[in-house]
Amino acid sequence: MANQSDSEFEAARAEVDELRENIARWADAYYLQDAQEVTDAEYDAAMERLRALESEFPELESQDSPTHTVGGRASTLFAPVVHRERMLSLDNVFSAEELEAWLERADEAAGGNVRWLTELKIDGLAISLTYERGRLTRAATRGDGRTGEDVTENIAYIGAIPQRLERDGHDFPEVVEVRGEVFFAVEDFRRLNALQVDSGEAAFANPRNAASGSLRQKAEGKTPEKLALMRDRLSRLSMYVHGIGAWQTPPVENQSEIYELLAGWGLPTSPHSKVCASVAEVLEFVVETGERRAEFEHELDGVVAKVDNLDLHEELGATSRAPRWAIAYKYPPEQVHTELLDIRVGVGRTGRVTPYAVMRPVKVAGSTVSFATLHNQEIVRAKGVLIGDTVVLRKAGDVIPEVLGPVLELRPEDARAFEMPAECPECGAALRPMKEGDIDLRCPNAESCPAQVRGRVEHIGSRQGLDIEALGEVTAAALTQPDSTDDPPLRTEAGLFDLDIDRLVPILVTVRDAETGEPRMNEDGSPVRRTPFRVAEKTYPPGSGAEEMTLAERRAAGLRKDYLAYRPSKQAQKLLDELEKAKTKELWRLLVSLNIRHVGPVAARALADWFGSLDAIRAASVEELSAVEGVGPIIAESVVEWLKVDWHLEIVDRWTAAGVRFSTPGHPGPGKTDDIEGPLSGLTVVATGTLEGFTREGAKEAIIAAGGKAAGSVSKKTDFVAAGPGAGSKLSKAEDLGIPVLDADGFRLLLEGGPEAVAHLAGEED
Repeated sequence: MANQSDSEFEAARAEVDELRENIARWADAYYLQDAQEVTDAEYDAAMERLRALESEFPELESQDSPTHTVGGRASTLFAPVVHRERMLSLDNVFSAEELEAWLERADEAAGGNVRWLTELKIDGLAISLTYERGRLTRAATRGDGRTGEDVTENIAYIGAIPQRLERDGHDFPEVVEVRGEVFFAVEDFRRLNALQVDSGEAAFANPRNAASGSLRQKAEGKTPEKLALMRDRLSRLSMYVHGIGAWQTPPVENQSEIYELLAGWGLPTSPHSKVCASVAEVLEFVVETGERRAEFEHELDGVVAKVDNLDLHEELGATSRAPRWAIAYKYPPEQVHTELLDIRVGVGRTGRVTPYAVMRPVKVAGSTVSFATLHNQEIVRAKGVLIGDTVVLRKAGDVIPEVLGPVLELRPEDARAFEMPAECPECGAALRPMKEGDIDLRCPNAESCPAQVRGRVEHIGSRQGLDIEALGEVTAAALTQPDSTDDPPLRTEAGLFDLDIDRLVPILVTVRDAETGEPRMNEDGSPVRRTPFRVAEKTYPPGSGAEEMTLAERRAAGLRKDYLAYRPSKQAQKLLDELEKAKTKELWRLLVSLNIRHVGPVAARALADWFGSLDAIRAASVEELSAVEGVGPIIAESVVEWLKVDWHLEIVDRWTAAGVRFSTPGHPGPGKTDDIEGPLSGLTVVATGTLEGFTREGAKEAIIAAGGKAAGSVSKKTDFVAAGPGAGSKLSKAEDLGIPVLDADGFRLLLEGGPEAVAHLAGEED
């Protein structure tokens, strides 16, 4: 029995040593290299296993164990900063039962009737800000909790963080240390990764790594271009403060009141916190937040519950790494492991050939995932994945699934590298870069490559294009790549407005994935096929009278089987009706729908507003086009080059012949935009934060569409500010300047009816 205990102890010692070594290595990769060797769930599981072993075998416990320390080491690249007060971490729980048990224990330890402050656990980088006499003097990362890294110089470029505090009727202390989280909003993270890929750099694995990698950069040795890129990335960062460090006597009793005080000083606080009066209310907040997890402006991996009363913080105390008055509940992981079965390529509407991962189907973030983009061959190389690898897959909220990298320990011997094909998988054309230095390969057969035509037709129907509800993914495939005929209704988009019922009804089409072009499969493994424009019905030859015959009479007449006939579906007529309406839609939508490279909604609006017609745009030189605000030389050259191509001009000519109007009625001519009226004519509006029903770009486009100017910053010239959750410093500045502030509903009223429509709202605020 003694020998068995000795062997169990030695086995536990060996496992503890291995766990500590692994956790230390993973922490260094995470905190110092902005890399992630394992998923959050695997890291948390290793920590929980280590805690369990240390509890079972107390002799193995030590003060330098990861279970007793905070975060990681501070990098030697930056000057060290000793925090005035320790920056602790948080203990975690992973189920509602564990959370309820912890809350009840803490409530009992605090004497009962505890009020709880609940807030979102932001997936970002912990930061400490020191203000002396209201001026920001030091910014530091958490590091090991006692010593962090001095990032004051970089913090200056983050617009959300004020360099000076505002008084708002309250004097601030001589010295105050504020704690918070620096993060990339979901939309900003998507844009950043798109820029990374476009510039040939590896995409960031997640917003936390991107935030850390952006903030922990050194300016020394960078070229002017790299320095500008670094500062641009820093300017896109956001921050929410969530507590205090050094502050001798806060003039309030509760943590929630501190948030109000910090917000009054101009510091950005989260709009998503809530004070709960009971354990049951905390649990309800956790469930509700989990259901809305994809709606927030930033990524989150859980909810934090804190005792609200500050006196109880002192009473409950802290361990060596975490307070006893706060806990983090972590939602189920959004990173999983699965097998990489293959790497194939898809062709987009611009001809860009994009590798994508084909994986063993796995459920992540509430949906089953089989495919994920890999961007280009350089990204595949940078991620180090081989076909056959077990890979780490991530999908947060509604973000596109992403392969983070391989699990090297599980790599099979027969794993093989991906090789980019030499020919287009859709049309067989030889792939090539379109200009010197391009990383991406493209199919040069833009006119007739089926994948490119399909993508362009789908884009025409999108909300940014002609906004044709009936012209979506399946319809675009049916029109360009039907299964039922070798003669598709559309060989290019030139014939779109010539479609009729006779061309639509016979179509049978395989439904394909929009990103990859892969057929979607039924549960039995067969491809999903649809007949989007026809409805089948059983009938008999006209004039036979078979409908009135009995079964015996039909058999005697030789009509033993039903005859299958087809009639047009409502979808077919709807498509034709919507195409008819689209002929007179705004000029900017038609410009977007021509699929001219680099011409999106913003540039298209600028061109349409300035020139008023496609004829005027065709008559303009590169210099005249590029002089329009919001256009520039790259877009101008792209427009001129597009208009030189014969088959492009065929699209314009056939659309025009079909009745498409490439002009703005009543437009006074090129450059004469002052006479164009709209509800916001002459007004400058700033949209900031998360406005329900609008993306960030969508809000700007809506302002421009209503005749207003969509500004990026608040000034005395700003007429209105539309602000949603996460508005930050722009909202504070608007309030300081006395500029009317509207929520999402007020913003819609303003867009529809102008200032008069929201006058009553401004009156209520006054």
